Amino acid sequence: MQEILVLYYSQHGAVKQLAQLIARGVESVPGCQARLRTVPKVSTVCEATAPVIPDTGAPYVEPADLVECTGLALGSPTRFGNMAAAMKYFLDGGTGLWLNGALAGKPACVFTSSSSQHGGQESTLLSMMLPLLHHGMLLVGLPYSEPALSATQTGGTPYGVSHVAGPNNDRPISDDERKLAIAQGKRLAEVALKLRG
Repeated sequence: MQEILVLYYSQHGAVKQLAQLIARGVESVPGCQARLRTVPKVSTVCEATAPVIPDTGAPYVEPADLVECTGLALGSPTRFGNMAAAMKYFLDGGTGLWLNGALAGKPACVFTSSSSQHGGQESTLLSMMLPLLHHGMLLVGLPYSEPALSATQTGGTPYGVSHVAGPNNDRPISDDERKLAIAQGKRLAEVALKLRG
């Protein structure tokens, strides 16, 4: 069984929902299983630490999750056109993985959510791609052969699935966004299997 790591940070729940849908797409591919993980919040208080295990949701990611995975789906909400600080902080701590080439040659995709249609989704997705490229990962986009990508009136980009949560972050995942998230997970898993031979 090949495990695909679905690693996300979610503030209001939309990115978590996309992660769960991507995991569903991963698990639709025979021989693949999703491993959902998250990162802790970053505190403005330097002495603050997060509990070892979150109160709810997915467990916190550990370096072993990245080493053991055969592919990675990385998700973060949009923060001023960039990934959230919690995800950036986690990725900045990956020097050991980089030195060992632990992620080199593995496929990866990215996903996000923002409050507005033009809230910086594509730049956020690109910002998450940069460290993955430095790790030598192979980026898997979301092609226009997915009909929902051309039809969507909400989120979705060829860089990765996205969601428009609305100004109050309460807009549900649309049918097109749902289809695209599942398709992205399936595509990542299929590519991972092909690369494993």
